[in-house]
Amino acid sequence: NISVLVRSQLWLASQAFIDQIENTGSYRFLSCLKFHMYSGSLYYKSINVNITFVSFYLRPRTVWLGHPEKRDQRYPRNVINNQKYNFFTFLPGVLYNQFKYFFNLYFLLLACSQFVDELRLGALYTYWVPLVVVLFITIGREAVEEIRCSIRDKEVNSHIYSKLLPRGKSNQRVPADMIFLRTTERNGSCFLRTDQLDGETDWKLRLPVACTQRLPTADLLQIRSYVYAEEPNIDIHTFNGTFTREDGDPPVNESLSIENTLWASTVIASGKRTVGVVIYTGKELRGVMNTSNPKNKMGLFDLEVNCLTKILFGALVVVSLVMVALQHFAGRWYLQIFRFLLLFSNIVPISLRVNLDLGKMVFSWMINRDSKIPGTVVRASTIPEELGRISYLLTDKTGTLTQNEMVFRRLHLGTVAYGMDSMDEVQSHVFSAYTQVNTMPPTMAPAATKVRKTISSRVHEAVKAIALVHNVTPVYEANGVTDQAEAEQHYEDTCRVYQAASPDEVSLVQWTESVGLTLVGRDQSSMQLRTPSGQILNFTILQIFPFTYESKRMGIIVRDESTGEITFYMKGADAVMAGIVQYNDWLEEECGNMAREGLRVLVVSKKSLTEEQYQDFEARYVQAKLSVHDRSLKVATVIESLEMEMELLCLTGVEDQLQTDVRPTLEILRNAGIKVWMLTGDKMETATCTAKNAHLVTRNQDIHIFRAVTTRGEAHLELNSFRRKHDCALVISGDSLEVCLKYYEYEFMELACQSPAVVCCRCAPTQKAQIVRLLQERTGKLTCAVGESPRPHALLRPSNCTIDPTKQCEGKQASLAADFSVTQFKHLGRLLMVHGRNSYKRSAALSQFVIHRSLCISTMQAVFSSVFYFASVPLYQGFLIVGYSTIYTMFPVFSLVLDKDVKSEVAMLYPELYKDLLKGRPLSFKTFLIWVLISIYQGSIIMYGAMLLFESEFVHIVAISFTSLILTELLMVALTVQTWHWLMMVAELLSLSCYVASLVFLHDYIDVYFIATVSFLWKVTVITLVSCLPLYILKYLRRRFSPPSYSKLTS
Repeated sequence: NISVLVRSQLWLASQAFIDQIENTGSYRFLSCLKFHMYSGSLYYKSINVNITFVSFYLRPRTVWLGHPEKRDQRYPRNVINNQKYNFFTFLPGVLYNQFKYFFNLYFLLLACSQFVDELRLGALYTYWVPLVVVLFITIGREAVEEIRCSIRDKEVNSHIYSKLLPRGKSNQRVPADMIFLRTTERNGSCFLRTDQLDGETDWKLRLPVACTQRLPTADLLQIRSYVYAEEPNIDIHTFNGTFTREDGDPPVNESLSIENTLWASTVIASGKRTVGVVIYTGKELRGVMNTSNPKNKMGLFDLEVNCLTKILFGALVVVSLVMVALQHFAGRWYLQIFRFLLLFSNIVPISLRVNLDLGKMVFSWMINRDSKIPGTVVRASTIPEELGRISYLLTDKTGTLTQNEMVFRRLHLGTVAYGMDSMDEVQSHVFSAYTQVNTMPPTMAPAATKVRKTISSRVHEAVKAIALVHNVTPVYEANGVTDQAEAEQHYEDTCRVYQAASPDEVSLVQWTESVGLTLVGRDQSSMQLRTPSGQILNFTILQIFPFTYESKRMGIIVRDESTGEITFYMKGADAVMAGIVQYNDWLEEECGNMAREGLRVLVVSKKSLTEEQYQDFEARYVQAKLSVHDRSLKVATVIESLEMEMELLCLTGVEDQLQTDVRPTLEILRNAGIKVWMLTGDKMETATCTAKNAHLVTRNQDIHIFRAVTTRGEAHLELNSFRRKHDCALVISGDSLEVCLKYYEYEFMELACQSPAVVCCRCAPTQKAQIVRLLQERTGKLTCAVGESPRPHALLRPSNCTIDPTKQCEGKQASLAADFSVTQFKHLGRLLMVHGRNSYKRSAALSQFVIHRSLCISTMQAVFSSVFYFASVPLYQGFLIVGYSTIYTMFPVFSLVLDKDVKSEVAMLYPELYKDLLKGRPLSFKTFLIWVLISIYQGSIIMYGAMLLFESEFVHIVAISFTSLILTELLMVALTVQTWHWLMMVAELLSLSCYVASLVFLHDYIDVYFIATVSFLWKVTVITLVSCLPLYILKYLRRRFSPPSYSKLTS
């Protein structure tokens, strides 16, 4: 064991953890860490600090309270560090990441070769200045990112917490993984917001340890107790541990589960003061273990550009070998090869990478500043052009296509159903159940009386069950007229707010309030309901079985204080509740009907228990919860012993409304050639209805519902059935999908990719990630994942680009994991159709122009060397070669990032324009070859024209050719621009002015007196026109007889 003394900024609620010190009036302390190592021998520099460790393993731990002799327990430092580098590794790390790629290393070797006299071709700065400029821009960009990341980390790490966490108001972020010991809330619980941890916007109920909740806060550090916690792991939804108090009589032993935890980075949404004991810190935090190291994504466009640069490098080698071969490999030909490699090094443009990176930054800035998609955040500034060629968009349903805001729509009792238009009947039944006044007319028949009472009692039982079986807590807030204490005492309706882990539960409780049975109070052990007459019904909460994604149900056991009756209520998904409730002939049919209407269905049931039955269950349940091994299985077995032959009370249907403008957005994506797949965990009927309602499946399209298959033969038959259908949307469940991918992966993906839309329901997070990977492997197309799922990383991580649609983009782990964050799903249309399209087309134009600029001067050098007996002598030297790719042409070429072929309104109105980009035509081998031929033509014309028209001195060739080259580049930019921006004009004039002004200082390379003559002017004009005019004529003819798709829209 090696002890390390380090600084931390977190108070732990245990004397055994900390050595308290005071520093300038604010509380801070030094926390001791302990690592278990595997090593043959260990060496110490000093008593407190270790010098080396090999590895450490995650282990269970016992955290002691009130045991000073256990002070040697030590754990990792509780700080967050999201930086890629530190102060010492920044410069070496950035340089390594730049030069680990071949082309950057190639340019470094070229620059270093100029220190060798036999290889030097000119001044050192002609090779070093461009390289240093590129490195300076790259280092500056990385430095800005690191500084921003450091500021965010420092802000989080500098929070000062009181010794008992946290003191004062709610809405404070939990600083470490903790066990919940005590709260000052009257209801003995608190709610957490876990959006930054798991992406869920719902609130989670957390309960303190029962024996510590009963103690005063000051006594927590005086008791002799300990917490046994499992080893740190990445599962944020489960926890196993025990809390033991040794000084009790008898000793107290309580089980700990996920309900007793406060994970780091969650926010305490309610609770005046919350006290916890830290169990995990630093690298062992659940949130940190779920976070991957920051990496820069490389998009398909970058890979294509790299492929083109490899072709250019091959051309560079070939041209150099040809030049030496034409010399018949005379003399020291191997040195000549290196000299020609240096001479033609411009063929591979060193400025290509930095121009594209700066362009990406501009595109990201435009997206962030677009007022029509406010709140959009670009987190991956390296791939904005990927948005311009998405072929498959995979989306979640809940919270993405829908608002995740539930509205109660239907109550079904089997023989009768109540919709929104008949809720007044439910209200009257509830009112009559709690009043003793008989309002029945005397003439009503006895049979009718019996039926009326039966329906009334059934409605009453259903409403009462819905009002009890939940984890909702009413919270009272001051409203300016009534203070919080008074509102809580008198159950003021205007001050009451419901807090719950699920919006479904809130909508159900709000509905019971609307029909007369109001939840007015709740704490850890009791619940209060108010009847329509104002009477308060008190219930004791004996046990709660919370909802989990595995069980898909929740239950509660309550005792009615007025009658002493013990009742077990349960609600859950129909798939699991069908085997729990008593036999009936209507459950499956009505669940299907409600699901087809797009409603989320819950089945509500109850079971009456005697005192003996409950005591027997409680003894077995407590024993199972204290188990350390296989606790979940043992607890589930005990609970299942109660879940038999329960009385079916009712079905509830709530609607998750679609987000604004989902239908037109999906129509835009469909018209743009993007296929949309919906991957959801909801049941098949609900998912199918949502797909129809959102127009993911059009009205004229058939739907093939893939029947449930379990064997290879069944999957084969069902795939053949689907193969015979054309233009048909596919709906498949997660179980059937798993079977198909196991036996017929290729065939299934081939058929699914041909379908216009695919809906995968009951889909597990791992299946979502598998589908994304298979789409990429089988089709080679770009995928975009859009999701706000409870476990978003599974869907987001494998995709080419990821988008998170959430109303609060900041501070949410799904958003932080996504490449782009938007506030509404409808913003996807503009993000892809406008910004994605423009970014891709502009990046393609920019990269081709940079390549054209380099090939032009390289062609001129090749012509020059060929004419002068293949001599390895540079045509331009010194500042001419440096200025050509910087101040003389950089601004006009880079201004192409502002160009656009159509207005944004036109791109949104005609999404079919996006479809052209899916073929990759803006940057392809064809367009690359065209630009290579243009560069060779213009370079040859300029060089041959200058040599043909020069008079007596070589310096005149330099003046004529270089001036023509600059003018040609400026004119080519002007001819390429489709929509002029005022900055483009400024760039053109600025570059031309810089060149004219610099002629005064270039007398070593250019004859200043010659350029002032008429002869110089007409020769430059003729050469420039011959190099550019034919291209303009060809462009005009092409637009005239073979116009692009957007030309008709711009006229």
